[in-house]
Amino acid sequence: MTSISITRTQQGGSGGNTRQGYPMGGGATRLYSTLTHTLSSSHHVPLPLTHLDPYQPADTSLNPDFCQERNGSPVRPLSPEEILQECEEALRDGPPRYRRTFIPPWNGSDGSAIRVMQWNILAQALGEGLDSFVLCPMEALRWSRRKHLILEEILTYRPHILCLQEVDHYFDTFQPVLAGLGYGSKFYPKPWSPCLNVKGNNGPDGCALFFDESRLEVLDCVSFQLSAMKIPTNQVAVVMMLRCQITKRRLCVAVTHLKARAGWEWLRNAQGADLLRQVQNVVQKHSPSSPVPLVICGDFNAVPTEDVYHHFLTSPLGLDSAYKNLSRDNLTEPRYTTWKIRPTGECCATLDYIWYTQDSLRVDAVLDLPSEDDIGPNRLPSFSYPSDHLSLVCDFSFKETRG
Repeated sequence: MTSISITRTQQGGSGGNTRQGYPMGGGATRLYSTLTHTLSSSHHVPLPLTHLDPYQPADTSLNPDFCQERNGSPVRPLSPEEILQECEEALRDGPPRYRRTFIPPWNGSDGSAIRVMQWNILAQALGEGLDSFVLCPMEALRWSRRKHLILEEILTYRPHILCLQEVDHYFDTFQPVLAGLGYGSKFYPKPWSPCLNVKGNNGPDGCALFFDESRLEVLDCVSFQLSAMKIPTNQVAVVMMLRCQITKRRLCVAVTHLKARAGWEWLRNAQGADLLRQVQNVVQKHSPSSPVPLVICGDFNAVPTEDVYHHFLTSPLGLDSAYKNLSRDNLTEPRYTTWKIRPTGECCATLDYIWYTQDSLRVDAVLDLPSEDDIGPNRLPSFSYPSDHLSLVCDFSFKETRG
């Protein structure tokens, strides 16, 4: 496990209005004017990478799709509201997106809640090249459309913490766009990403963790390959120790993506056990005598009956799954977080989770999931939704400390 640097924004600034009743992440109301350098497709901005990153990105300039132009030249980045308008304009000829609500409904708060989004966004190379969504039109999988749907989803809910998997457009889209909105971040690619086997790929996919710098301060960040029986695997994780600027409480957040497909249940369990050990090491380093609240997000590729799920649920860290709060008894996971049709058949399953320490964090609300009718007979992805996995969004508050 190696400490690595964080990609940060350059300076402060705030502003902007909220949208659709979900006024959370302050970083998403910070204007792109924080980045005032000249923008062009040939301008390179070096990112703080280390020798552990498997490749050097070819270009890290701000995505020109989200810059205003004057006489054909980019002059300033757009605000969050303007980006949403750009997305809506680009998607105007398509079907409407899902209308989702928070359970219980969002009625405002004292401003101390922290919003977390978990999402496997579907790597572009995999969507177009390897995943074979047999009922999804190829046009719906084009990056020119999907990037607008993904950014629209993120900016609609405006999380303070954003955990993404299958990210293969970090350097040219997500890092520059979200950095302009006030998010620091770390991306860690898979060492043997299947994206690299696709012609015309955009580099390896991996996990990315973004945090709103106006709300959260990073104290430490580590990223690593997950191991099984002390042997490194192709799956990775990022762990950050953060401090809330309002409450001054610390929060440890992790994002991961475990091994996919049937027959690898034992490996997923070993990877999950390794992640729990690594998270415990980070917490022990920063707080050897008192517990730190935890949030662990990921596409676990595991249904709730698998050993890795049971391992997390019975961990001495006191974890619980936030999306059980959608059930009447608060004990049952949703029916699905992914629903797709491949040549091998239809897959409708819960594979994605937001785990949290129930003794130190309270779930204030969770975003509901679209119905089967909303998703439609061709399932995911589609013209309405850019990924085969649904985003999970949860609002947390710190519980009062004892003593």
